[in-house]
Amino acid sequence: MKTEKNTANIATKISLFDSVLPIFFLILLLFLNVYIFYGDSALEGSNQFILLTGAFIAILVGVKNKININSIFNSISKNIESIGTPILILLLVGSLAGSWLLSGIIPSMIYYGFKIINASFFLPSCIIICALTSFATGSSWSTSATVGIALIGIGKVLGFDTGMVAGAVISGAYFGDKMSPLSDTTNLAAAVTESNLFDHIKYMMITTFPTIVITFIFFLLFNLTNLPNDEISNQSYIELIPNFFNTTPILFLVPIFVIILIIKKINPVIALFLGTLSASFFALIFQGDTIDSIINNNPDQKLNEYMVIMNSIVGDTNIQTNINFLDELLYSSGMAGMLDTVWLVICAMVFGGAMDGIGALKKISSTLLDYAKSTFSLFANTVFSCLTVNLSASDQYLSIVIPGKMYSESYRERGLSSVNLSRTIEDSGTVTSVLIPWNTCGAYQSSVLNVGVFDYFIFAIFNWLSPITTLTVAYLKFKIKKV
Repeated sequence: MKTEKNTANIATKISLFDSVLPIFFLILLLFLNVYIFYGDSALEGSNQFILLTGAFIAILVGVKNKININSIFNSISKNIESIGTPILILLLVGSLAGSWLLSGIIPSMIYYGFKIINASFFLPSCIIICALTSFATGSSWSTSATVGIALIGIGKVLGFDTGMVAGAVISGAYFGDKMSPLSDTTNLAAAVTESNLFDHIKYMMITTFPTIVITFIFFLLFNLTNLPNDEISNQSYIELIPNFFNTTPILFLVPIFVIILIIKKINPVIALFLGTLSASFFALIFQGDTIDSIINNNPDQKLNEYMVIMNSIVGDTNIQTNINFLDELLYSSGMAGMLDTVWLVICAMVFGGAMDGIGALKKISSTLLDYAKSTFSLFANTVFSCLTVNLSASDQYLSIVIPGKMYSESYRERGLSSVNLSRTIEDSGTVTSVLIPWNTCGAYQSSVLNVGVFDYFIFAIFNWLSPITTLTVAYLKFKIKKV
């Protein structure tokens, strides 16, 4: 209670102009950094410093408003502390990708997937596969780290744009995540608004199903009318994969094992770690020739089987095929490849913590609440608050919790059921987090799928269409549930 009072007091000290100022400078500096100077390489370090610059501006705003600087740094510390598990997951996803490559799991997925999946139905298949996996596991992150990586590889083979494939993967994964009773964000949205979980899921169908249907139809029609030309030329390369790996369906036992662990609600850190260990064990059993070839191709380094496996987990794995297409396809940077993302997430949390510490997030939400005179404006302000928190706090959980707490009383006062609020914050908070490069979700998906956020943004149709759908439904006053 004392903490909530202190936060409320801080929020009254700061003006709306001061609250928005750090966000304005952050977006301006990021725009200049990405579009004028660094381009795609901005994520290698310069964006991280821009986020720290934004945090510094927020701290200066706090000092100007006589907010205790120690309370600001305490808020930053708590924010960084909250991402301990996501950082571990990021590192373990890197280790998983490396060990799954060396063990032949990813090459086998690509090899058999290419033979099974019809190119004319590939993009809709990505949506269905990822939606089912995400619904079963309750995790869009785990879906991308398992079947998502393989689908990106198959998409490359078929000649599809990787941004488009990533958009289909993310759309399906986030749809399944939202509809799953196992999902942490779905449970959090229901809990923070005091809604029944299954009532919340049922009410989400009003907006979620039309959105995924529109997404599915787009990808289906696009796929049927724009078949890539590279499938035939790349098919000969895929037939060469067994020359470099022992491809066998037995290897699929590892991803099945990981998915079962996640379905059973085993901590994802443990599930991913066991997935890495089991893949390493399978590498020794099934990929002895591949490991020997790596050792023989590096005469300058004294390598053995243990070192090759460990190197695949923590660093680069290059399978030398002398075919550029396959060399790109059969490459992983392991845990080391995740370090830029970890760095980005930490800096984003510093900015988010500073914004929370000076009371800016509360001030923006409370100001929006004051202008919510009609039912539609209440929904619209909720959506805008979720987007603002995702942009500034860089965390999807805060985009659920802060608006969820801020708007609960207003929805009750207007005789609106809490499921209206829980659905709106899911439609605008959970799914849009992946569209922001410095948000934990955007940074994660971009690194795991190895596709830039701006490359998949327009194709993640389900994610950017969801808040539009929820506002359309609210404007039409369709299925607005009363208490």
